[in-house]
Amino acid sequence: MSVGQNNDGRPYVVGAAAGLVAWLVGYVLTYLLSATELDDSLINRFVQFAEGDSATYELVGWVFYNAHFVSIRYVNVPISLPQNFVGGEDGFSVVLFVVPPLLLFAAGLAIGRYRGIADTAEGAITGALVVPGYLVLSVAGVFLFEVTVGDASGAPALLPALVLAGLLYPAVFGALGGVVAAATTDEQSVLS
Repeated sequence: MSVGQNNDGRPYVVGAAAGLVAWLVGYVLTYLLSATELDDSLINRFVQFAEGDSATYELVGWVFYNAHFVSIRYVNVPISLPQNFVGGEDGFSVVLFVVPPLLLFAAGLAIGRYRGIADTAEGAITGALVVPGYLVLSVAGVFLFEVTVGDASGAPALLPALVLAGLLYPAVFGALGGVVAAATTDEQSVLS
């Protein structure tokens, strides 16, 4: 039996690791595309003034969650702040909406190729194995990316982060990657 596989031959550990990597690469790409602008943003300057520390990495996390259609939830904030930072007039490029699906698709495709899947249904199941790794970081990120100033705070909304970013995105796009891996696998090479 190979490492990360049980008796049914599915690479659970490899799938979870691929989910972790897809999430981390997605965050890093979002950081590269938005950190400079967020560092100079009004919100970040206010946090720096009030707390003494920059909140750039947390605000990049907000943008990353917004790329999954997860809004930011505020508690005890007396002014109206944006809940979504992607798209719109002053938002970041809508290209960021493509980053999570592409990375999850690539992860599902890679797992399908790693496993040598030739059956479409098995490809979908194998590609969806990215869910545990992506889910863990999606839930953890809600707490890691919380910004607190006094008794006011903002963070990605937990339930949408869990359902959309943690479950739906990796299940759908990882499975699609696995299906494509199965559809494009040369069945002769699998049988030999």
